[in-house]
Amino acid sequence: MKLINVQQEKQSWLDKGYEVYSYDRNKMIAETTEEPVWVHFGSGNLFRAFEAVYCDKLLDKGIIDKGLIVVSGRKGSDIDTYYRAYDNLYVAVTLKSDGNVNKRVVGSIAESVRIDEIERLKEIFAKKSLQVVSYTITEKGYRVAETCEKPFETDSYIGVVASLLWYRYENGAYPLTLSSHDNCSHNGDVLKSGIMKFAESWNDNGFIEYLNNEVSFPISMIDKITPRPDGKVAEMLRNDGLEDLHDTSYYMNCFVNAEESQYLIIEDDFRNGKPAWDKEGIIFTDRDTVDKVEKMKVCTCLNPVHTALAVYGCLLDHHLIYEEMNDEVLDKLARHIGYDEGLPVVTDPGIIKPREFLDTVINVRLTNPFMPDAPQRIAMDTSQKLPVRFGETLKAYVAKGKDLNELTYIPLVFAGWLRYLTGINDLGEKFELPSDPMLGELTPIMNYELGATVEKKDIMSILKNERIFGVDLEEQGLADKITAYLNEMLREKGAVRKTLEKYV
Repeated sequence: MKLINVQQEKQSWLDKGYEVYSYDRNKMIAETTEEPVWVHFGSGNLFRAFEAVYCDKLLDKGIIDKGLIVVSGRKGSDIDTYYRAYDNLYVAVTLKSDGNVNKRVVGSIAESVRIDEIERLKEIFAKKSLQVVSYTITEKGYRVAETCEKPFETDSYIGVVASLLWYRYENGAYPLTLSSHDNCSHNGDVLKSGIMKFAESWNDNGFIEYLNNEVSFPISMIDKITPRPDGKVAEMLRNDGLEDLHDTSYYMNCFVNAEESQYLIIEDDFRNGKPAWDKEGIIFTDRDTVDKVEKMKVCTCLNPVHTALAVYGCLLDHHLIYEEMNDEVLDKLARHIGYDEGLPVVTDPGIIKPREFLDTVINVRLTNPFMPDAPQRIAMDTSQKLPVRFGETLKAYVAKGKDLNELTYIPLVFAGWLRYLTGINDLGEKFELPSDPMLGELTPIMNYELGATVEKKDIMSILKNERIFGVDLEEQGLADKITAYLNEMLREKGAVRKTLEKYV
């Protein structure tokens, strides 16, 4: 079976248990290309497991008749190899905790574009029909290192988007909604801030007024665990007869695998017509509720637990999250962080109960043996995640007048991360640290061998860095505790596990 031939071979796919779109895809592609409604920046696995599947289901039900245009920030061959080679078709595999698997051929992507294909992007952004531009470009995709003097003189993600918005302003000034679906606090505000930096550098007051009045940047909370394509899933598809598979060592393939649980809650602020996303489970609500849901998930009920497991998973040589949850000491650590130190200051959004959400995370999602998610993947960019995933909880304790020294498990995560930065696991073996923009700054400071003793003063530049932890750990009285934990974990081989067993 080949994806490119799915319509001719449709019965074969159905016989193998695949869901296959039933709408007229050629008609959808022609109409979407001519009058685009939804453009998505970020061609990775989360988009393919979430937004594109939602769109596919809406098309199948006849609720919408236009599909998606996806834009990749990569200028290499990813679009050609994993999108265009298959006419933008792929297989979405949902791995359920009860062992069942759902396989769906997704046809909702009408067109795939590289970010350097500017002329085509200009055509799209000049269309009055365009309603929503959404994003899954990861937290670091929103960084603005420098601006430029004129539109289209930059190749940065945000700079290109700002330039395309300027082009839309110059060619009709039609309203638009830019909807960030990335896991960063107040993601819509972060997106707008980056766009405005470019707009202000161009000194075009009319464009700035357009951005403030005709373009909306709703905040959102998204939640779906989407690991890299897994070899076992690839083997299952290969046994079905799928002929399009690539080496699963790369982060993309002709399929995506993900968990069943998913949430997307978006501030109801749309300027050029509201999409029908809520007809397939996406929730539109007010800004305050979205903010509370995001804080509940990112600061308490999922992301902090994920980061703790990621750091200690690397140190204890685990390679799958669900296996970590079978490790008694790590299971206890996850529960202590969520229930004991997170829930006492959790933000309750009302539409989702925090304890029930956390129960699902701990007992269903993280323990799903069919979810091949790796701590090494989650550990990427940890320095950028800590201030939100733990810093906001620390600030909440301070706001309630509580002594942070009463905390045990969050400081243990910080100490574990510093131990992780040595690049030596608990077996005494060197391991490759997942990518992080601050490694060049942090690893020289944490250049310790097993048996070494760390003086607090020697790591004070890290401990006091509010950009990393959200607070000054020395000022808040946690630096001594963290340093003591770190030294316990550096004593010898096996000291990381012994330290965890002692405290959890």
